[in-house]
Amino acid sequence: MSTMYVKQKVFSIGEKFTVTDIAGNPRYYVRGSFLAIPKSFVITSVDGIEVARIEKEVFSLLPRFTVTMEGLTQATISKRFTFLRDRYDIDVPGLQITGDWWDLSFEASMDGAKVAYIRQKLLSWGDSYEVRVLDDRLDVLILALVIAIDRVKADEAAANTSA
Repeated sequence: MSTMYVKQKVFSIGEKFTVTDIAGNPRYYVRGSFLAIPKSFVITSVDGIEVARIEKEVFSLLPRFTVTMEGLTQATISKRFTFLRDRYDIDVPGLQITGDWWDLSFEASMDGAKVAYIRQKLLSWGDSYEVRVLDDRLDVLILALVIAIDRVKADEAAANTSA
């Protein structure tokens, strides 16, 4: 079991931030592309090895993000066509997500067993999340989902303020 903390810097060009453990030691580094198409985020280990990539698909009618690890697509987040409220689907083979993932307060299960708990920390400068993963093999995948969901939320907020 591991607990990670994601604390994004509010005024960071290129969206760089560090994911730390409970003692504040770096676990992963996240770097967002700056003015690049498609928008992407790369998660690297502390040794600088890429462990996951999150990309927004350019040629998609509705917003769609993919998470790739070791060259394989592991998850997709897609916006559904609706008239009233924005709705998204998270597709991760074998993983079920329950709770209010839009507010980043959710749990992930695999084969009926809880494998992760994610909570957004309120009243913090910038976006802060506590990510508790019970199965260490899923650390990177769960972390990538949290970052992708946060990006979807940021894109929606930007679209709503410009409209």
